[in-house]
Amino acid sequence: MNYVQLDIDENRIATLSMNRPEVHNAFDDEMIDNLRAALAQIRVRGDIRALVLCSEGKSFSAGADLNWMRSMAKKNYEENVQDAGNLGALMRELDELPCLTIARVQGAAFGGAVGLVACCDIGLGLERASFCLSEVKIGLIPAVISPYVTRAMGPRAARRYTLTAERFFAQEAKDCGLLHDIYASEEALNEGIQNILNHVSQNGPAAVAAGKKLIQDVTNAEINEALIAETARRIAEIRVSPEGQEGLSAFLEKRKPSWIESTDGN
Repeated sequence: MNYVQLDIDENRIATLSMNRPEVHNAFDDEMIDNLRAALAQIRVRGDIRALVLCSEGKSFSAGADLNWMRSMAKKNYEENVQDAGNLGALMRELDELPCLTIARVQGAAFGGAVGLVACCDIGLGLERASFCLSEVKIGLIPAVISPYVTRAMGPRAARRYTLTAERFFAQEAKDCGLLHDIYASEEALNEGIQNILNHVSQNGPAAVAAGKKLIQDVTNAEINEALIAETARRIAEIRVSPEGQEGLSAFLEKRKPSWIESTDGN
């Protein structure tokens, strides 16, 4: 059974929706495999401009499925390492997807779902959205999502919400950096997403991918001669690339670059 739906429109915008509303989009090993397969499709295509990660129903995701947790409790250490590694691979693949990624959070995001939001480049949510790193309540820890959650929220907020398992809401999520913007209605949320998609459609696709990788690589890196040399190499490389040449030419000639024309259909 496929618990997710992937749609790609004519502007090469992908929408990946978790579709288990009857269990609040809780995920198990099958949903994780479905999500990984969809991300692989996007990566293989290589022409996707942006991904919107969303879900059906009132909850974004309740985190781990109860039946899945029961099965994990019966597995030995090696089997648990393999099982957790699959979730860890999903988080890394989402985090490293070359295109821009947006998490659309319309409701509750608990446990591993907080990791999905943290792995996206941009988090947008409704005012009613809520979050909880609930693992310690049942004697566990949010281990495989912790690198992404700590990076998104900062260590102080991550410490608090990991250790207390408090439920927190959209404004707190925005204050600590997990969400970028919050909205009062579904309509306003969709308009906010479309505004971002309109912006990204103006940008060079290869430059977006390279810029995303750049930020990931320089974050917390020591500023030394090696880093300075590497950043110089990267800008030189993209300047002489076909996209870089087209972008510079379009700017100097005061015209739209080819990627905007291809997106517009002009």
